[in-house]
Amino acid sequence: MAKIITFVLIVQTACGVFLKLHVLEGTVRPWVKRVHGPLGMAFPVIGWTQMLFGVATAFGYCRGGNLGQCAAHYIMGSAFIGYAAILVIMLNLGGRWLARTGQSQEMLDSAVITVWGIINTFTEHHGGPWTHKDMQHTMMGVLWWAGGMLGLFLSRKGRRSFVPAAIIVMTGWGMSAHTQSLMISTKIHAMFGYALMAAGVCRIIEVCFVLHDQPTPPGLARVFQQLPPYLLTLGGTLFMSATDEELRHADDVGIDYVSYALFDFSLSFIIYLVISGLVHLYATTGRNAAKYAELDTVNADAEGYAKLNQNPHTNGGPREVLHDVGEEEDDGPEAYELTDRGSHSGDSDAVKIGGEDEVDWLARGARGQGVRL
Repeated sequence: MAKIITFVLIVQTACGVFLKLHVLEGTVRPWVKRVHGPLGMAFPVIGWTQMLFGVATAFGYCRGGNLGQCAAHYIMGSAFIGYAAILVIMLNLGGRWLARTGQSQEMLDSAVITVWGIINTFTEHHGGPWTHKDMQHTMMGVLWWAGGMLGLFLSRKGRRSFVPAAIIVMTGWGMSAHTQSLMISTKIHAMFGYALMAAGVCRIIEVCFVLHDQPTPPGLARVFQQLPPYLLTLGGTLFMSATDEELRHADDVGIDYVSYALFDFSLSFIIYLVISGLVHLYATTGRNAAKYAELDTVNADAEGYAKLNQNPHTNGGPREVLHDVGEEEDDGPEAYELTDRGSHSGDSDAVKIGGEDEVDWLARGARGQGVRL
């Protein structure tokens, strides 16, 4: 794997240098761009794979008959972390792309869940007698493709949907009740399930009550929207560290499930920090810096509050929200209005009139007929 990474790095560097030279733009350059872009996007996946191989090699995991379980845990855990990374990217950068394509995030989620469920349904039993683990894993696959198809139907034409989040909740519930041979293994699997259930519930709250079935405004991510991707990162970290070999080794050296879980929590914070940091770096530097600054300026008023013009003479028309640079300003609560983004009526606006605390209930501030508090 190290040789592959070295080769990819050399090719990527050579392509980057060639593109900077701006030569042969009509012939060779378009083909080099087609190589340079996908290689750059593949680097996070290649680097992550190399790190997993390094951990497995250092501790002697995933050998002999343990390869299948090890691969299942690492692939599934990495998928949850990858899903979290995609959510962070879409949260910060993908809004415009979704708007252009006319799709919702849940449409993409449902498509991936459906495909993964079909694969999971036919790959979890490898002959011989059925065990309870085989049946549980197979039914997880059935749950995913059945729910995924429902999600595809409900998410058509750009609509938001609860289905992908509900599937995550149900998957978490199933994993939380997944009994293992060791107590520490049972506890870690349960915590993995709880993390997934929390992520799914938070995602439903986000879609239904935070965004009110609407897409995330570009450049205006709420704090609550960081919870689902972080909890998915935590779930993926817990699941990757829950193989029989890893937990048996921890049990042998006297590590209890609390200490083990706290280590996973810490690791999940670091992973989410790297994901968020890289996305922020991409969004705020280079050719995206000006666009980010523009979005930041446009969204300054997006929470529904705007600075009032200090001139009380509104002439019955819409009040201008302007402020001259260098002008002395009053930043008290009276200096602001709660803007009504759905109506231009001023009947219920609280405004500052004549420098005193008044409420102009009938929008008659210019005639001095406000009700004085």
